[in-house]
Amino acid sequence: MNLPKIIEEFIKTKNSFNSAAFALCFKESAVVFDEGKMHTGWKEIEQWIDHSNKQHQDTLEPLDYDEQKEILSANVTGSFPQSPIVLKFHFAISDGKIQTLKVTE
Repeated sequence: MNLPKIIEEFIKTKNSFNSAAFALCFKESAVVFDEGKMHTGWKEIEQWIDHSNKQHQDTLEPLDYDEQKEILSANVTGSFPQSPIVLKFHFAISDGKIQTLKVTE
């Protein structure tokens, strides 16, 4: 699977539970939509993923990537009731960083 470098970094930092490095995969003004909530900017994104890392200890296993639509399908495994679950990560990438991310089932 041919993934953009920033998505490879996104997966690596997520799976190593490095919340600060994960947030830096995003542009400073980035927006994340997940579980009905919006998280804007590095600070909120770092807090969102840090909470997820501590609560769910979830990791991503890439399954497929649609280059045209910038959608990553990944198996997500962690300590939550639906685990494992396949989620879709809808990216908008700008200047080598993530501008927006929407997580869906």
